Amino acid sequence: MPILDENRLFPTDPTVRALARDLYEAVKDLPIISPHGHTDPRWFAENAAFPDPAQLLVTPDHYVFRMLHSQGVALEDLGVPRVDGGVIEQDGRRIWRLFAANYHLFRGTPSRIWVDHALQEVFGVDERLSAASADAIYDHIDASLKTDAFRPRALFERFNIEAISTTESAIDDLTWHKMIRDSGWNGKVVTAYRPDAVIDPDFDGFADNVAKMGEIAGEDATIWDGYLAAHRNRRSFFKSFGATSSDHGHPTARTEDLPKAEAAGLFDKALQGKCTPEEADRFRGHMLTEMARMSLDDGLVMQIHPGAVRNHSTGVLAKFGRDKGYDIPSRTDYVTALRPLLDAVGAEVGLTLILFTLDETSYARELAPMAGVYPALRLGPPWWFHDSYEGMMRFREMATETAGFYNTVGFNDDTRAFCSIPARHDVARRVDCSFLATLVETGRLDRDEAQEVAHDLTYRLAKQAYKL
Repeated sequence: MPILDENRLFPTDPTVRALARDLYEAVKDLPIISPHGHTDPRWFAENAAFPDPAQLLVTPDHYVFRMLHSQGVALEDLGVPRVDGGVIEQDGRRIWRLFAANYHLFRGTPSRIWVDHALQEVFGVDERLSAASADAIYDHIDASLKTDAFRPRALFERFNIEAISTTESAIDDLTWHKMIRDSGWNGKVVTAYRPDAVIDPDFDGFADNVAKMGEIAGEDATIWDGYLAAHRNRRSFFKSFGATSSDHGHPTARTEDLPKAEAAGLFDKALQGKCTPEEADRFRGHMLTEMARMSLDDGLVMQIHPGAVRNHSTGVLAKFGRDKGYDIPSRTDYVTALRPLLDAVGAEVGLTLILFTLDETSYARELAPMAGVYPALRLGPPWWFHDSYEGMMRFREMATETAGFYNTVGFNDDTRAFCSIPARHDVARRVDCSFLATLVETGRLDRDEAQEVAHDLTYRLAKQAYKL
């Protein structure tokens, strides 16, 4: 018996549901454009079998392990690596059993839909995951993973992924992307330029990272002009491996457009570790404007992901490192914060600046009105904590009336969990078709227009915005 309801996420009104299903049927099999995410390029470079079900579906997915951890499960027991190399659970079956015994914790969450989708649609499992079914499902998935049909490249093709972008640090040597390119495989896997480690004075090892960037780029990155030249060099290198975007994860959306002498002075203080918190934020803000100007020159689409208090638990950061589920949303100002950057480049039609938010109150009040007038701005889809039915529907309801559909950029999955990619795109397609069906049935959109918009939101807008 299928574990997924075929009408999941569609409206309950029979007429609206029927139209939503019709719209969905026309787009559900379109290729996946995955323009921003965090899958490991090594998977596609080596094309090795995934080790076991736990390493595929549990350990790399912070959505999964943070929920379990919130109920007292130790991260070590889920196989999450420790910074000091300390003892962690290595037995995939034990990790899987722990996950299955606590699967009830995911009821009502998007993770439940994503995992159920992977179990049924990827692995053909027709039984709900539980403590009782854990071993049988583990054995079935484990046996599948040992076959060539479940290696990364085969799944990439099976998922109908037309293009996927990973995200690498500015000082990454892109070894895995080079291996992919040299392998002759025709899967489109590109990188994205993530310069946080060499832009944020509060980033661990900032000065060393800047020195390494300069060394790689052949520039004296300890002086202001050399530092900017090193960024241009690295961006060009990333473009040579297919990069079409840069990505910026700052604590706030603050931007600045400082005189050269002031920016250079802040940079010197940052290298010496002498910036105050205000000065560090000011420097980050100025660098967003510098990055936008570079995008005008080299064509990289610029993404800003602000508003997360990263690594909220200092203890978990020290023990397990970054990106371990302790990043928490915070209030974010966009109207004041983005004004310096927008005064500098906001009217440039040659620039695409995609804004994301974790502060949903800003959709209708700030982001939609700004994207609805500045030529350079586009709204990214609901991100991270709001990558859900509710989050997507709130976004459409709050942003569409002011920004329309065509100042948004479709959907991206922003995931580290490979098998959640088709699941997440399926959720987005169902939600968008439900929203469009409601517009048709309330007289705000004609049916042929809804069909066109559904195609655009599913495929064309992401491909166009990210130049893929």
